[in-house]
Amino acid sequence: MKSLTGIILIIIFIAAAVQLSHLYLQNRNLKKDLSEIGNNLAALFKENSDLGADLEYLANPDNLTKELRGRLNYKIPGEKLIILVPPKEL
Repeated sequence: MKSLTGIILIIIFIAAAVQLSHLYLQNRNLKKDLSEIGNNLAALFKENSDLGADLEYLANPDNLTKELRGRLNYKIPGEKLIILVPPKEL
């Protein structure tokens, strides 16, 4: 009877150890995922802040016109546009 009880206790102990190891691995993976999510969130907050700054900058009509001229070669009707091309280097 004592040996049967001992065997049952050993089986219970092994089952508990296996479950604990699975929980430990799951906890470790969740901590890694949480860290990655935190890094992504920080990057998204920075991007949001940068976009907000761009939006505030472009809300000024003078800045918007300046960016349109620089990026899209925008010109006002009747205005002549000159594009300077740097010489090729050999």
